[in-house]
Amino acid sequence: MPRIVRTVLGDIASEQLGVTYMHEHLIIDSPIVSRDFPHIHLPSESEAIAEVALCKSHGVQTMVDCMPTGSGRSAIKLAGISKATGMNIVATTGLHTERYYLPTDELETMCAEDLAQVFVRDIQIGMEGTEYKAGQLKVVTSGDVIKDRDRKLFEAAAIAHQITGAPIMSHCEHGIGALEQIDLFHQLHVPIHKVTLSHTDKENDFGYHKEILSSGVNVEYDQSLRQSDLDVPPSALLMKAMIDAGFIDQIMLGTDGARRSLWSSLGGSPGLAWLYSGWSKKLIEFGFTQAQLDKVFINNPAKTLTLDMQSTETSRGN
Repeated sequence: MPRIVRTVLGDIASEQLGVTYMHEHLIIDSPIVSRDFPHIHLPSESEAIAEVALCKSHGVQTMVDCMPTGSGRSAIKLAGISKATGMNIVATTGLHTERYYLPTDELETMCAEDLAQVFVRDIQIGMEGTEYKAGQLKVVTSGDVIKDRDRKLFEAAAIAHQITGAPIMSHCEHGIGALEQIDLFHQLHVPIHKVTLSHTDKENDFGYHKEILSSGVNVEYDQSLRQSDLDVPPSALLMKAMIDAGFIDQIMLGTDGARRSLWSSLGGSPGLAWLYSGWSKKLIEFGFTQAQLDKVFINNPAKTLTLDMQSTETSRGN
């Protein structure tokens, strides 16, 4: 059975992904963000096209946009960026942290089963009333204690994963709460190899990361742009230690580049393209091989982002 990845412009074979950034924010367009978080307000399709085109010129072929349902995502703009640049873009359904929503939002008041159906619609029919589909689910926690909102979201994502086979991206606020999330995924019978934890390299405890990776879960390290001026970046040392410990098959990279100050097309630094054009060079200096970089940038994303068609067929059979 072919391995399929769902992009905003349609399904493609996983072999077509090429160099992949696993955690991006190309469009963030909501009144809440505009008012409360102007430093991450990224409403412009044309600005995103300029930044994504720079990434494409440096060899990046796929970007996973991680802004989920109702938090500033725009299916139409993501599709426009993909069409204009030739970049594969995987969009995201699910929910972000509660700061991106009003307490009265329908998404906040739904039960898990109804929320799951919203996510399934985004993946199977289209996001925001369009034909453009999401290719992954997103869940979040805000610390090392699982709140009621978190549990409901995880339950909804587990239902949607069973129906769609879509991979799951998890937000670990400040890098913590990963072990608690892993426990909850196990309770909900979510295959841990279909889950990728993000932001965990905000915590640089090697023992913590070994415990995370020993579970079989995937991680994407995304603090590189914020460490671009350091001679000895903590995320590079962490990544080297985890690869030396035998976990290379579970590690991927992204920029989490939501800040306007990081985009070179907006006068910021070092630019999203630097993850592949600059961070890779820094990793080579730390002893990484090109084969290891290809694993992290190409092979692991191609494996992780596939739709689990077996889950989909099982749900149809039921």
